[in-house]
Amino acid sequence: MSEAEIIKQTKQYTEQQMRAETNAHDWWHVYRVWRLSIHLAEQEKGADMFVVQLGALLHDIADWKFHDGDLEIGPRTASSWLEKLKVDEAVVKQVAYIVRNVSFRGGTNTHVMGTIEGKIVQDADRLDAIGAIGIARTFTFGGSFGRVMYDPMARPKQTVSFDEYRKTMGESTTINHFYEKLLLLKDQLHTESARSIAKQRHSYMETFLEEFYAEWEGKK
Repeated sequence: MSEAEIIKQTKQYTEQQMRAETNAHDWWHVYRVWRLSIHLAEQEKGADMFVVQLGALLHDIADWKFHDGDLEIGPRTASSWLEKLKVDEAVVKQVAYIVRNVSFRGGTNTHVMGTIEGKIVQDADRLDAIGAIGIARTFTFGGSFGRVMYDPMARPKQTVSFDEYRKTMGESTTINHFYEKLLLLKDQLHTESARSIAKQRHSYMETFLEEFYAEWEGKK
């Protein structure tokens, strides 16, 4: 089977598995990360486009947040799918590595991506968490977890363990999520092309928050 056919079938598989999701980790999130990953890979030298595309298409195929915190279900599901397509074992391992390590997980994911393909997919995933799309996704995600939109008395928290991050996901407010994750991402990107895109998206979020607080206090 050709690489183009493998990518085509993987796209169809992921879309079928994730189209019904309504928690901001749906098929269209994957689609945007896939397209962004291709764009970033075209700007960076030495990236294997085949690995990049498979990693992007499968990066959220079984997100731990919706599978009882199982960090291995994603790489396991991705590997199983690619093995069915008779994908080379080395490629399967590279994609599984991306899926295993791409997630933010609060302040607990200290792993630094060791491949350019992993860095590209992670940058694309993080870019989709900021800017106008990121704001929309944050409120969608907050609603799916029953989060309060904003509570002036609730302060943002930087979690120190995975268990703490997992347990407090439904306790934080949506606005606090900006400070606990979104506003941190600009400085955690790997590639120059992603950092360039992030500048405007980050600025847009800061403007949004200024407007939000002004409206909250009845100043506008």
